[in-house]
Formats: sequence, structure tokens, C-alpha cells
Amino acid sequence: MTIARPPLVPRLQRFGTTIFSEMTALAVEHGAVNLGQGFPDEDPPAAVVAAAHQALDAGHHQYAPGPGIPELRAAIASHQRAWYGLAVDPDTEVTVTFGATEAVAATLLAVCEAGDEVLVLEPTYDAYTAVITMAGAREVRVPLTPPPTGPEGERTAWQLDLDRLAAAITPRSRLLLLNSPHNPTGLVLKADELDAIAQLCVDHDLIAVTDEVYEHLVYDGAHLPLATRPGMAERTVTISSAGKTFSCTGWKIGWACAPPPLTAAVRTTKQFLSFAGGTPLQHAVVAALGLPRAELTAVGEVHRRRRDLLTDGLLAAGVPTTRAAGTYFVTADVAAIGWEDGAAFCRWAPAALGVAAVPVSAFVEDPAPVASLVRFAFCKPDEVLDEGVRRLGAARLWSPR
Repeated sequence: MTIARPPLVPRLQRFGTTIFSEMTALAVEHGAVNLGQGFPDEDPPAAVVAAAHQALDAGHHQYAPGPGIPELRAAIASHQRAWYGLAVDPDTEVTVTFGATEAVAATLLAVCEAGDEVLVLEPTYDAYTAVITMAGAREVRVPLTPPPTGPEGERTAWQLDLDRLAAAITPRSRLLLLNSPHNPTGLVLKADELDAIAQLCVDHDLIAVTDEVYEHLVYDGAHLPLATRPGMAERTVTISSAGKTFSCTGWKIGWACAPPPLTAAVRTTKQFLSFAGGTPLQHAVVAALGLPRAELTAVGEVHRRRRDLLTDGLLAAGVPTTRAAGTYFVTADVAAIGWEDGAAFCRWAPAALGVAAVPVSAFVEDPAPVASLVRFAFCKPDEVLDEGVRRLGAARLWSPR
């Protein structure tokens, strides 16, 4: 006898397989160049992998302390001070998490009551929507302004309308969930924009949660944590992880830095989500964060070159493209090659062209303004990007369905 009521609660029934899983499955099925899901095609630095082996050989197989091993919390605190001048106490203000997504989930579950409003930028990373829903909060999206549609060639950057953000704040607003560098648009917020956001948070007593996993992948300007802006250190949970910087997305070692009251809240919920995980990998990330500053800078330079390789290749193929200021994604407009529906293009391209991408419409509620935009990942070796561009160059030979 089957269960009478659907097992999945109604508020989560709209969540199915993620767009990333769908596009990766199509890439695997058709042997396509996967420029869809954002994972690197290379290993972490050899010294970091060696540190993981050493931790295993040293017998680090059991639970780590719930907040994370002391050595990693100290390394995270040192990183925040060295790169941004942020003084963080490793004992009371740093929590190691099972990836950045758990840090976001633990924070929202800790601070949001049912009906509280959480402000997010749109296009919105899909995990945010799911976590907000799990917390019983209400998501309020603030759309970024997409690059204007124009002739073939390089498109201008996405923009944040600060007046639109201010207008979205209500008495029910509890939290701003901000990701800069921004996935999927590649937008990097500047100091004046962050100062204006900080003033809104202070004026309306908002908690800020910042997803900064692409902090070392900034190509135009510099990454500035919101916590460095006036009045924000005491109301910000700064989240990052090792995955993007050190090419170890499968390790799922993230962290949250916050003042003691917010850290206590995060740890309260985190202990019942995973308690602690990845003990030997935590030791390895200590080594990663201890690499010379030049090595972290070099990571950004490698991806800058890859960004330009992919962007220039797409432009040469007649696909208008925005040159990302950060992350490892670019957004491109496939309307110029005959596809007004970017989602249809992304489902067609793996079999027809041998290339996988992700439609930007998957990250928005109203697809109309971004219907023909797709996201390509450039965290791949040069030869993979070259082959992807070559295959995309054939798209003009095909007619849309």
C-alpha cells in the first residue's frame, strides 16, 4: 500500500532536479564539452593534496570539533586579516562548515522566523531559494539590470539598481543574502555600492549574509567584503570556502566568520545539520590557506586568461558576451545566432553541437528579460575552451527547432 500523502512537504514540491544536474547529465550522455556546471577540470595544488594524504596517514579519521579544527579556524582568521584587514577571533568568530551552502543554511535556519523576508539578488543561485524555503522565510528578489540587447559584440556589465534594492525593504525584512562576485552574472560590487548597501542594512537593522566563494577570482577591480564597510562587522556573516579557489569543490570545506552572537547562532543550528565533517580535508585546507599570497593571486590570473579566451572566442563566433568582472562564468546572448529561447538552446546543444551550458532563465522568476541569455563556465583547460568555442561556431549552421 502506497503512502496516501506525498512524502515531500508542499513548500518543497517545486524543487526538482537542479539545472546543473540536468545539463551535466546531457553532457555526459552526448560526450559534450561541459561548460555548464561550474567545477574545475584540474586538481588542487600538489602541496594541498599532499597535506590531505599526510592528514590521513596521521590518523585524522574521527570527528573534528563542531566549530572546526583549531588550526583551520586560525588559518581562516589569518586569511581575513591578511587580505582584508578584518580582525576575526578564531575561537568565537569562525565556524567551519560542510561547504558554503551549509554555512548559508545554518545561518538562515538560525536567524529567520516563519514569514521573515530575505532579500536576494536576481538572477539567484538556486540553493538560496531552497534554503530560504526550508527556513520558512519569504524570498524577495531584487533583479539586476541585464546588459542591453544590442548588435553583435561585447556587452556591458550587469548592474545593481540601489533604489530598487531600497524599495524592496519592508518591516518584515530580516536579512540580505548577497553574493559578490555574483554567480551567474560575474558582477563584482564596488566600494561605493557596498557602502550604500551597508547604509541600508544599518538603517533597517538587517543582518547581512555574504557568499564570497569567488573572492580570489576577481579580474576587474578588487574583492571587498561587505564586513569591511562602516557598521557592518557586527551584523555580517561572511561565508567562503576552499572549493573554487583551490579546485577542490568535492571537498566541501567552507566557513562562516561572524561576530560572537551571530557565530553562536550559526553553531547552534550547524551542530544538528552535520556536526562536523571532512577532518583530514580540514587539515589540508590549512595548508591551502597557508600558500604564499602570490600563489592565490596566480589562480586569479589563470582564470582571467581563460575568461578572455572564452569571451573572445564567443565574440568571434558572433555571440554577444559580457566579460565577467569575477567568478568563472560569462553570460552570452544566443539570440544573435537564432535562439530566442536560451533554455531550448541549452537542451539542444549537447547533442547537436557537443557543448553544454546553463540558461540564465533557470535563475529568475520572470524569464522574459533574460530569455536568450546562457551561462558558460570557463574554469576549464585551454584546450577544452578552444574546443567548446569551435563547436559553438557551428551553431549558425543549424536552425532553431
